[in-house]
Amino acid sequence: MTETIENLRDFNYYQLSPDVNKKYVLAEYIWIDGTGEQLRAKTKVYLNPIKTLEDLEWWTYDGSSTDQAVTRFSEIYLKPVRMVKDPFRGDPHLLVLCETYLPDKKTPARFNFRWISNLIMEQAKDQKPWFGIEQEYFLLKRTGTTHLWPLGWPNGGFPYPQGRYYCSIGERNNFGRALAEAHLRACLNAGIKIAGLNAEVAPSQWEFQIGIAEGIEIGDHMWLARYILERIGEEFGIDINYDPKPILGDWNGSGAHCNYSTLTTRQEGGYRYIVDKLMPILKENHIDMIKLYGQKNELRLTGKHETGKYDVFTWGDGARGCSVRVPIITKEQGQGYFEDRRPAANIDPYLVSAALVDVTCLNGQHLKELIQIFENSIKPLGQS
Repeated sequence: MTETIENLRDFNYYQLSPDVNKKYVLAEYIWIDGTGEQLRAKTKVYLNPIKTLEDLEWWTYDGSSTDQAVTRFSEIYLKPVRMVKDPFRGDPHLLVLCETYLPDKKTPARFNFRWISNLIMEQAKDQKPWFGIEQEYFLLKRTGTTHLWPLGWPNGGFPYPQGRYYCSIGERNNFGRALAEAHLRACLNAGIKIAGLNAEVAPSQWEFQIGIAEGIEIGDHMWLARYILERIGEEFGIDINYDPKPILGDWNGSGAHCNYSTLTTRQEGGYRYIVDKLMPILKENHIDMIKLYGQKNELRLTGKHETGKYDVFTWGDGARGCSVRVPIITKEQGQGYFEDRRPAANIDPYLVSAALVDVTCLNGQHLKELIQIFENSIKPLGQS
């Protein structure tokens, strides 16, 4: 590992003394910035114990430096919405996921989709929507000063073809296990609902799974898991890449397959409900839903490398070359879940989970609004 990872660093800091841990709580406020894909964070020191979200104050930051506001009117508010243990600083310190709002504290800032996702989840809570998202990503290292290339690949060159790397072991096949393992352990220490990890099909490509999470939990836990992964990447000198197709050619892209079920699909007759009711609904809404499933996803959804085609909806029992896979176990048991294989690795999980619930539980009443809010966010600042 020391030969293949550059600039190995240890950012686990100087240990905080017992006296400091008794007197202070360090709260790391985390939010999604104006790219919609990257996170920002800053630390607030509290002199009082933090037991609930209500103990945390709203805070502000300079939105003009995160592509979410113009300089003349740059204040953005941070609203704490989820807190977990800080696996880096330890107890009693916290990671605090936040929503972002304009100065009126009511208008969501750019790329704040959590509020509408939460609205949809609340309206459909009787169906108890469950999610498990498989987050794929590449590990990239620097070559020279500016260029990034997958860890373990020859600088500027290519390794052996795919086939030997999926769930692999061994130095010749597996690149980056130490980072992926550190991430798993840190997420568990934090209390994140992480279900597992594995090396993926392309060399230096990995996956972790979040779930089972109900409703808005899936987006919260996914974003916090991404934050922890980026922080660990800092320690290893490794860039975490969520591009749908970071390496063009005969290499797998990166997805965020979304496993989804409702109370109805998990009950007797659920398989027939999925096939007879939900597949036609998903096909009917495919062109709209795919707009929310990650930017540049058309580069990944080619019908090759275990994907369906971008502009065509297909499904199959146990099929990984389709838009949606219905697992064999769901068919065998007559109830269960299905896997939406369309989402790209760079999705906002709030959008994808909200779209699935809206279309399958609420007759798509919010889908156009979801698309409009997303399209407004991706416009250049000042044009939304």
